[in-house]
Amino acid sequence: MQDEIAQLIVVTANLQESILGFANKNKEVIIPGYTHLQAAQVVLLAHHMLAYIEMLERDKTRLVDCAKRTDAMPLGSCALSGTSLKTDRAYVAKLLGFSKVAANSMDAVSDRDFIVELISVCAMISTHLSRVAEDLILWATKEFDLVEIDSGFCTGSSIMPHKKNPDVLELVRAAALK
Repeated sequence: MQDEIAQLIVVTANLQESILGFANKNKEVIIPGYTHLQAAQVVLLAHHMLAYIEMLERDKTRLVDCAKRTDAMPLGSCALSGTSLKTDRAYVAKLLGFSKVAANSMDAVSDRDFIVELISVCAMISTHLSRVAEDLILWATKEFDLVEIDSGFCTGSSIMPHKKNPDVLELVRAAALK
């Protein structure tokens, strides 16, 4: 889990960098802001993009917090109350890349909250990515016509060849519902 969390942190940071680069390139672009799918106020596109960076930053800090709680080695706890074998748990933890050992063997053998925590953080990230995907899907429609999604991320329609379906974004959006 430690490796997966570290990878998720990197991927999230890379996405933030990409969004920030796009926002910087579009500092002066004004778009309509929407509430309830109705045009409301005009906003800067960059401001809208920075909202995604903020939510991803919260996700990243959740991952960092989860990583801290996952960084306790349970080995040596055995089935319940430790072992009578002479074991240097701190040394084993260092060899395995843990910063500390689990303080209580009974807690270590029954603890699963770190798994639930990571699943929760992943669900939050998924919800945020769903929001980004939904915004892009809406913005690509003829009604909004704010962005054009590259054909490489779309499929056509078998009976309506003029349609460009944003299937990749639909899959991102749908993943949040699983």
